[in-house]
Amino acid sequence: MRAFLPNTFLFITLLIHPLLVFSQSDTTFVELPDSIREKEHSPTKATIMSACLPGLGQAYNKKYWKVPVVYAGLGLMSYFIYTNADKYLTYKCAYIESVNGNMDGNYSDLVQRYSTQDLQSTREYYRRNLEISILITAVWYAINILDATVDAHLYTFNISDNLALKIEPALLPTGYSNKAAGGMRLCLRF
Repeated sequence: MRAFLPNTFLFITLLIHPLLVFSQSDTTFVELPDSIREKEHSPTKATIMSACLPGLGQAYNKKYWKVPVVYAGLGLMSYFIYTNADKYLTYKCAYIESVNGNMDGNYSDLVQRYSTQDLQSTREYYRRNLEISILITAVWYAINILDATVDAHLYTFNISDNLALKIEPALLPTGYSNKAAGGMRLCLRF
């Protein structure tokens, strides 16, 4: 117990010492008024918002035109998931009735019209389409999050008209004679 107290005291002293040294700084910070201060834009906040509710990160980034695009894609993929799941379950039940020899069940029209192999291949077709639809929906959701994150990172990027990259024709000197050769020049203006 006696060895524990000095070690604990030493540990706490070493932990607090840098805080005491750096807290006594002579620099003073000028507080800007709220009207001048630029609001901090957080990529983490945009990512979390877009992950919780698709399109919310785009709204946070003030890219309001992207919100309907996000929801149109999710709505379209939801339609495909619903349609493929419905058809898959229909043909699955019809296949089960066909295998059991039930010709008067709920899906008797499909059982009487198609063979067991046709029902099985159609069931597998809709199962595969259902899985692909779910996968594409997950990718669309991930793209939504990625787009909000990238937009938040580039939120304060300067895209003024003063930035320009021009490709111009130019006469360039050759290394072996005094004659000029034709070429292209990239001019970057800040």
